[in-house]
Amino acid sequence: MEIGVIGGGTMGAGIAQVAAQAGHEVVLIDLNQDVLKKAKANHLKIFQRLLEKGKITEVEKEKAVNNLNYEKEYWKLSSSGLVIEAIVEDLKVKHDVFRQIEDVVGENCIIASNTSSLSIASLGSALEISRRVIGIHFFNPAPLMPLVEIIPSVQTDSSIVPLVKDLMVKWGKTPVVVKDTPGFIVNRVARPFYGEALRIYEEGIADFETIDWAMTEIGGFKMGPFTLMDYIGNDVNYAVTESVFASFYYDPRFKPSFTQRRHAEAGFFGRKSRRGYYDYSEAAVQKLPNKDKELGQKIFLRIFSMLVNEAYDAKFMQIASEEDIDLAMTKGVNYPKGLFEWSKELGEEVVLNELKRLFNLYGEDRYRPNVMLKQKVGVI
Repeated sequence: MEIGVIGGGTMGAGIAQVAAQAGHEVVLIDLNQDVLKKAKANHLKIFQRLLEKGKITEVEKEKAVNNLNYEKEYWKLSSSGLVIEAIVEDLKVKHDVFRQIEDVVGENCIIASNTSSLSIASLGSALEISRRVIGIHFFNPAPLMPLVEIIPSVQTDSSIVPLVKDLMVKWGKTPVVVKDTPGFIVNRVARPFYGEALRIYEEGIADFETIDWAMTEIGGFKMGPFTLMDYIGNDVNYAVTESVFASFYYDPRFKPSFTQRRHAEAGFFGRKSRRGYYDYSEAAVQKLPNKDKELGQKIFLRIFSMLVNEAYDAKFMQIASEEDIDLAMTKGVNYPKGLFEWSKELGEEVVLNELKRLFNLYGEDRYRPNVMLKQKVGVI
């Protein structure tokens, strides 16, 4: 099957690489010739590096390189059986692209979006044959990150889901099926990792360094929330937070932070701007965290409890299965353990008591314990 990919940026080029290495003829489309040239040059460098590291053979390298075609015209997608859009997160722009794709592909071609925050149903509304639409959300960098969220919409033909899932397995990915709701699994369940860390900072309980230390040294996370937000980009992370907050009808659980907003407004995007929550300039002086273990435990338990509560809410609302939620958080954002598995080890009662403490202290709906968690502990 020929695969089409729209968008020659980092994500689109990464998806094209994955498909090409899996043996597919790939057409990578971008209207900007310079973007295509850069994508091609990067592909050649990546395949050469993989060859030098012994990850692929010379034959595999040549085959992958030959599988990739770089084009500017949409009609070049006419033979594609699957087209994946990976462009800017703008509904109107995506609608325009979807219509142009549909004009040139066959009626059985599956049209997918790599969106991380937009409704698949709303994207599908631009198509004449909307049953062919589906979300296939890769994580960056696509060639390395194993998780792929598969998101059928209310229009999607149910027969497409197992086809796409099997294809992702053949591409060496770990697919999870998720309901078409804001943030899907990962960007929904992970919101408290950032949001509660920001709240702790704004309350003056601890600084960025100490919160990051608590989550890495005590929690075992590979990156603390502020380091991770700087890595992702505060502009990107804040935009997703605002989108999820609005999409959930302004549920206080997803309320954005003024601290993050001000950093984004100031252009403190993180590593890419050399200034975020941390200073990445050559003259920067590293500030040491407060390594008070009792404080660190309190920080970890508060953020962890909010994460577990969100996981239970996603399960309660049938966004995905418990197994897929745990799989998504370990494979998509490299959590040390799945949140359900982890909460069982730590004790669901410990998590529930922390949430009740926070709810009683602040009186905010943000901290309401999920009914399924309460049922699990046996309090209702």
